[in-house]
Amino acid sequence: MERQEEFVLRTLEDRDVRFVRLWFTDVLGYLKSVAVAPGELEGAFAEGIGFDGSAVEGFARVYEADMIAKPDPSTFQLMPLRGEAAVGRMFCDILMPDGSPSYADPRHVLKRALGRAANLGFSFYTHPEIEFFLLREKPEPGVKPQPIDNGGYFDHTPHNIAHDFRRSAIDMLAWGSRWSSAITRGHRASRRSICATPTR
Repeated sequence: MERQEEFVLRTLEDRDVRFVRLWFTDVLGYLKSVAVAPGELEGAFAEGIGFDGSAVEGFARVYEADMIAKPDPSTFQLMPLRGEAAVGRMFCDILMPDGSPSYADPRHVLKRALGRAANLGFSFYTHPEIEFFLLREKPEPGVKPQPIDNGGYFDHTPHNIAHDFRRSAIDMLAWGSRWSSAITRGHRASRRSICATPTR
């Protein structure tokens, strides 16, 4: 067992973690998740968790549905507590039944791009930009959504609660994680949306 795997299993025991969420995305970037108990994790590190790939957008056709989600222990993180038992999370690599990487796995696509750039002598940097909208109420069909305030692009002056919410959202993203020193920007991305930009 690798040292990182041992660290994860020890942390689960020390922090009394009840569930670990294994995350991956479909080809459109939508987050998918399966929760496992800590007792299942050692087997997941060794063999992965099987699932029906045909049920995930763009992963596989029905007749080649068997796929494997294998957790990457280097991505382990405890989730922020919200009055419930501790929960961990890890991102997964998606594999075919023979153990080869799935070409539909966005993580594999990124790794291939990084490898090709490195072979050409380039250093390749990428990061997500998390942008979202704050609305007064849940939109109803046929009704124009109402923004929570009228702040504009890169506005500094606080408008209602959006300023405080942006700060709280950035703090939550950086909560006790490797991102704590890596959130480089938080700003009004448009009249109604907010953006937080980590460096990795």
